[in-house]
Amino acid sequence: QVQLVESGGGLVQAGDSLRLSCAASGRTFGIFAVGWFRQAPGKEREFIAAISWTGGITYYADSVKGRFTISRDNAKSTVYLQMDSLKSEDTAVYYCAAKQSPGNVVPSFEYNYWGQGTQVTVSS
Repeated sequence: QVQLVESGGGLVQAGDSLRLSCAASGRTFGIFAVGWFRQAPGKEREFIAAISWTGGITYYADSVKGRFTISRDNAKSTVYLQMDSLKSEDTAVYYCAAKQSPGNVVPSFEYNYWGQGTQVTVSS
């Protein structure tokens, strides 16, 4: 089992920055990648970014490429999502998730463990 806890959400203004954290615990040695997703009211859960647990390879959705940066600190078993130049359309609940199997990091069904989510609200 892997436990994930997100933190760092909040209310910011458009153009501001925010950094989310995802702390992993438990059987972290079995993680292949950690991803960030978001879900806005009335919309489907959307892939944002992912990072491989050991190699640090990163993946981004086109909607956030150039504005968001995913990184990891293996010593702390923590993955970060640095969000810059935030827009009102970035408002959502942000979730981190961990997948154990290699392969496609985009589909949410590929992930085995999920955090509880953290709310990000961007006012325009």
